Amino acid sequence: MTKKTEKSLDEKRIPNQRTLARLSAVQALYQMDVGQASLETTLKEFTSLRKGAELEGEESLPADHDFLTQIVKGVTKNQLQIDPDIDGALDDTWPVGRIDATMRAILRSATFELSSRKDIAPAIVINEYVEIAKSFFENDVSKMVNGVLDKIAKSYIKE
Repeated sequence: MTKKTEKSLDEKRIPNQRTLARLSAVQALYQMDVGQASLETTLKEFTSLRKGAELEGEESLPADHDFLTQIVKGVTKNQLQIDPDIDGALDDTWPVGRIDATMRAILRSATFELSSRKDIAPAIVINEYVEIAKSFFENDVSKMVNGVLDKIAKSYIKE
């Protein structure tokens, strides 16, 4: 099987419940950031309205709502610790407050998982959020996400 064929098979893969929870968490955090929606209202919307979806003609499972809630609540509760960790991994001229709201949501969600979910391998967390970044941004941005998250993951290993 060629590399191109392998990639096209991966692109058609139906996301699992945790992948969908991560994507939903990014969307929820974005909504809270930009739309000034409350935590309670946002979680209620994302856990009750976001059931399974149809992707490429196939029904996907619903997002893991417990995992989604853990991420969103974890980011909200720990944002004062998460943002400096992200700032430390970003270029000095681009602090977390200056980057795109979607990118902030991606980096905050991933940083929460890297710092708090020691039961999930950092490589899995990084890969999942790089794939989410690819769904919102061009390829160069996903490379930046990979580098930033790798730096953050390594900083937690040293602690």
